[in-house]
Amino acid sequence: MRLKSNPAAFLREGSARSSRGFTLLEVMVALGIMAIVLVSVYRLQSQTLTMSMESRFHTQAALLARSALVRLEQSKEREMISGEGDFGREFPGYRWKITVADAPSEALGPELSRDMKRIDLLVTLNNGEYSYGFRTYRLARQ
Repeated sequence: MRLKSNPAAFLREGSARSSRGFTLLEVMVALGIMAIVLVSVYRLQSQTLTMSMESRFHTQAALLARSALVRLEQSKEREMISGEGDFGREFPGYRWKITVADAPSEALGPELSRDMKRIDLLVTLNNGEYSYGFRTYRLARQ
């Protein structure tokens, strides 16, 4: 075996040898970086879908709650009563619950005070996975 006396030829041969492929370490580092990026993208997509579902629920629930309250106020029964139900096939998974209670107020005087009602309305989706509720007061003259 003869040593090459020309250092430039030795460098050219060494650089040609190193440019033939990737080392195992380089491949492992690249795979590690790709794994981190893909996991981050997956979590971001998952979070985006969850936020979209929540936003759609809160928009829809407010409208459905208002429609349930209007239905209660326009019912044929003279007395407001508590109840629960769903919104039919148009809104699968959505349910409502209305609780009506007396809410006496001294400021209204004795006659009007007995007609004041507190109405709690709750709209849920997927058996309580998401919920939207509010409280209102109505003067229910009988």
